[in-house]
Amino acid sequence: MKIFVARLPGTPVFDPAGDQIGRVRDVVVGLRIGRRPNVHGFVVEVQPRRPVFLPITRVRRIEAGSLVFTGRLNMRRFEQRAAETLVIGEMLDLSVRLGDQPMTVYDVAMEEVRPSTWEITKVAVYKGRRREPRIVDWEEVSGFDTLQQDQGASGLISAFESLRAADMASALHDLPSKRRFEIARALNDIRLADVLEELPPDDQIGILETLEPERAADVLEEMGPDDAADLLHDLPAERAAELLALMEPGEAAPVRRLLRYPETSAGGVMTSEPVILPPTATVAEALAHIRQQDLPPAVAAQVYVTRPPNETPTGKYLGVTHFQRLLREPPSTLLGGVLDPSIDPIRPEFTLREVTYYMANYNLVAAPVVDELGRLVGAVTVDDVLDHMLPEGWRERADDHGE
Repeated sequence: MKIFVARLPGTPVFDPAGDQIGRVRDVVVGLRIGRRPNVHGFVVEVQPRRPVFLPITRVRRIEAGSLVFTGRLNMRRFEQRAAETLVIGEMLDLSVRLGDQPMTVYDVAMEEVRPSTWEITKVAVYKGRRREPRIVDWEEVSGFDTLQQDQGASGLISAFESLRAADMASALHDLPSKRRFEIARALNDIRLADVLEELPPDDQIGILETLEPERAADVLEEMGPDDAADLLHDLPAERAAELLALMEPGEAAPVRRLLRYPETSAGGVMTSEPVILPPTATVAEALAHIRQQDLPPAVAAQVYVTRPPNETPTGKYLGVTHFQRLLREPPSTLLGGVLDPSIDPIRPEFTLREVTYYMANYNLVAAPVVDELGRLVGAVTVDDVLDHMLPEGWRERADDHGE
């Protein structure tokens, strides 16, 4: 489905409960060398006349006359990054060329090329005073590169765009610190959070300290609670407390819980956001949850079943089921009937050595962590264990390939 962007301003934006929270003002894209621009998200105007950013990954659907998002909306005032372009504000009415003919941009079309991934695919252009637009492919038009205000940062970010977060982190680590900080500041919050999770602690701290406190808190909110807690552990206590206070209470709560545990315990390395469902949920519902694109494979490998509330700390922990078992069962089967009795939970105070032996002994990629009240408080995944068991500086040495 193609959506022409010039028709979007003023479109009502609704939250998951169906309440209107604002209207679309603009669309934010990232220009890429030799490739179609990717859509980062929307500038949404909320009351009173405050522009905020809505990531495209949180948009559930775009329909005639409405845009519906899922999750939460960060209410920090939108600030355009160096590598970002506003379609309405900067692209429309721009002078470009179609072949050797001078043209003016009338509109552009965005299209979902993969789930939650949108690109600008078409351009409507016209010539002279008669506004009879021609719709052509993005690749046929030249001249948009004049919009890149910071050629250095924009060019590098464009080159890094297709890299996985771990590979981009490696590329950033190899840059001089001044350049690394410049590129990091130009990334949007979600991308920067993904990259920070893959950087060595010294790089994480260096980048975080270059950000304004409000933005640093926003980036921590986008990180997994366990990664955010690890980073805050490495900061001076006063700085960590300042950033925690600036985070949204609902985002800070799981991080605060993780910070209570020793850094080298099961509680200190676990994720507080595993997939949790009640025993009355069906196999079909469980499979829909683990299919979510943003779930890491180790987290998606198992579904934890508890009494409500179904978020950590939960009600009574009942058991766990593996995705392979889910694939073998009829979709209508209730989760309460497909639990694996062979997997016992571990306690938050388990040491990393104890966790490692436990997971290796039972060939697990993840293990439930249950407190003294029988509540699920998180899950330790194999990547959590590896991150803490590998020697210090392993990320830097990973690029040596054994040389």
